[in-house]
Amino acid sequence: MPSPVSADRSAAQPPGRGSVEALITQARRLKGDVDAVRRDTRSDGSDPEERWQRALYDLALYQLDDLDGHLAQLRDGPEPVRAAAPAGSPVAPPAPAPGAPRGSLLSRVGSAEWNLLTDEANWSGELYQILGLDPAGPALTLDELPSVILAEDRPKLTTMVTDCLVDGRPIDGEFRVVRPDGSVRTVHMMGEPVLGADGGTASMWAVLRDVSELRRHRREVSETRDSLQHHRRQAQTEHRLAVELQEAVLPPWRGSLRLPHRGAPALDLAAHYLPAATNALVGGDWYDALELADGATLLSVGGLTGHGVAVTSGMAMLLGAVRGMAMTGTQPGQLLSMLNQLLDATVQPALGSAVCCRYRPETRTLTWARAGHPAPLLYRDGTGRTLDAPDGVLLGATTGAAYGQAEVTLEPGDLLLLHTDGLVSGHTGATAVDRLLDLAARFGAARAAQDCVRTVMEEFGGAEREDDACVLVARVTA
Repeated sequence: MPSPVSADRSAAQPPGRGSVEALITQARRLKGDVDAVRRDTRSDGSDPEERWQRALYDLALYQLDDLDGHLAQLRDGPEPVRAAAPAGSPVAPPAPAPGAPRGSLLSRVGSAEWNLLTDEANWSGELYQILGLDPAGPALTLDELPSVILAEDRPKLTTMVTDCLVDGRPIDGEFRVVRPDGSVRTVHMMGEPVLGADGGTASMWAVLRDVSELRRHRREVSETRDSLQHHRRQAQTEHRLAVELQEAVLPPWRGSLRLPHRGAPALDLAAHYLPAATNALVGGDWYDALELADGATLLSVGGLTGHGVAVTSGMAMLLGAVRGMAMTGTQPGQLLSMLNQLLDATVQPALGSAVCCRYRPETRTLTWARAGHPAPLLYRDGTGRTLDAPDGVLLGATTGAAYGQAEVTLEPGDLLLLHTDGLVSGHTGATAVDRLLDLAARFGAARAAQDCVRTVMEEFGGAEREDDACVLVARVTA
């Protein structure tokens, strides 16, 4: 299409058919590999990161399919302008080149040359297809070309053509065309001035490419990327809020728990919170130790299912309810019944588990109840056992649930261990309990409750746990 001499280079010789065939084979092989990976990336559309990945795969496949079609065009040569069709006949699209991939849009790239001396225009058949014009009609001159350009893009085209013809600058830009059927397509134009024998500009040639689908795919990638970034910022904000809320309501877990004792402490207390392996998973587990008005001590651990700021705020609500009801003298069984009613009345359905203990130091009596939660473990004289558990279903599982109570008399030196399910994640049933009970000898040699918590951390703290966990240790001192 262009003259042998352009403004800054000689026309390149077309590549051999064999080398183009090799490039087509490589492009199709790569397209098949990308498509295979894309099919393995299944997404229901709910995860922003998966949507972004899917959009990138679609864009890559589109560009590879485009490359395949362009190489086929290069191999088979430009399509000639066809003879005029009978009046009233529909304009048929060009037949695919032999060996072109099914669905390949070979009309995406066309070429044109505008002779400035004769005011003639010469177009390839593909360019007619891009602009939606009848190939039997005359090619548009440079003066006529703006008539198919979207009004707000005409100044851009004028500037590109002027810079090319007057200043000898290459053309490289995009504009939108309005086809006769009313559809709008985005066209990318690259071209150069062609010099005549006297060194003046004799004509201008250009390659025009329909990039509408490419721009659509890129918009999808950009939109999904923006959505992913928004989702990540939102997740980071929610994580920060969940952590701050958790730290605000849980007692300090570094070191021994300090209670405002009126006299000599009856319990040596220590606790620890273990986050999940994934930092984003801030759950609703809690532990608590509270000295009550009558001199008793409330010990409790529990948690709500799920993760995030909503679950953490629900945990804060439950923990506040536990403390408030315990201060009024509510016994553990009745306290859990009222917690169950509270969850049953919340707008968002939730499930939780808990164990509540009330320890009276003057009689060393522990009264406790549980709601679908592991029973406390009691260690005495170098051995450990699980306390016999009263009945108690999960909080929020059923309306009007009743919770039984149990009592046990403790002795000086006894050690009580309360924990949430996440502590022994990866172990089930007797295996999980046995691992904790096997620590009896080490607990017996410990000087303080904090040493016992440290022992638990040595055994369980390094696990890649799927959920967060809490452990609370109470040792009877008198």
